[in-house]
Amino acid sequence: MANADDAWRQPLIDGFDGSDFAPEGGLYYRDNNEQAAGSYTFQSAVKRTGAGALKLSVRKQCNAKDLECSERAEIWEKTPLRVPYDAPIWFGFAMKLADPVPKDDHRYLVAQWKREIGPEAEGDFSPFLALRLDRGKMFFTVETNFIGSGPAPAGGIAGQCPTGSTPVWFRPETRQMRALATSGTDWTAEDAKDFPGCTDQISVVTHNPLPKASTDWIDFAILSLPGPDGSGRIEIFADKVPIATVTGHIGHGDAGLGKNQYFKFGPYRAGAEGEWTVYYDDFRRSPACMDVLADEKACAAVK
Repeated sequence: MANADDAWRQPLIDGFDGSDFAPEGGLYYRDNNEQAAGSYTFQSAVKRTGAGALKLSVRKQCNAKDLECSERAEIWEKTPLRVPYDAPIWFGFAMKLADPVPKDDHRYLVAQWKREIGPEAEGDFSPFLALRLDRGKMFFTVETNFIGSGPAPAGGIAGQCPTGSTPVWFRPETRQMRALATSGTDWTAEDAKDFPGCTDQISVVTHNPLPKASTDWIDFAILSLPGPDGSGRIEIFADKVPIATVTGHIGHGDAGLGKNQYFKFGPYRAGAEGEWTVYYDDFRRSPACMDVLADEKACAAVK
């Protein structure tokens, strides 16, 4: 039997086919005040594979004037199974946005990877990797410590960065900066305005565009390896197609932060009207690429 320090190495899998989380999946719904606007349902009407899938929804709860309020229905990994911050780990999950897909300019997240925050850490640390939705567009972002300004955008146009640099939103007031990791063919100049700067501290190699936000199932496979010292690496696959490779400064290295990374998924938004639902299926996590991506050629290419 593996000791507690090695518990993170065990493969996790949950197809959400029963009436509760599978013991071998290591997942749970965090039922607390922060998630009071959320709900989760094991159901069989909408599914990708197997007998069922997980329906996660949020409803209106926030006061319109409360800018700090959020509405969440997120699934977490059990704490003893969390992965060391400096260890590479693969995650897989399938996701389907319910109709209607939100089209407004608003803060929506459907999956995020974070570092543990200890009681002595100062600040509110954004996820080092996040799958976001805004204006009906889906995109990934990478966050790291604020390192300083980089090269200027070509022609002063947001999103048009010189070779070797990446569009970024500098946030010195929070000691962080957020880079665009990948987007789809529906990305426009208006969307690019959210990333007005450029950084040469994060490198993105785009292999294929991210699928557009729709009500179709998308199966993601992600390699997560934070490295705030510049050693980080992210690999993003969608439906077994390579989307992007991100390397460089990824994640946060501030004093007081914890030793582990953790993953959570589910609809998370700033307060909004109405109900928002996202379906999830086929969760898996493993140090081994084949357990998650299940493609020998693709796994060999990312070693």
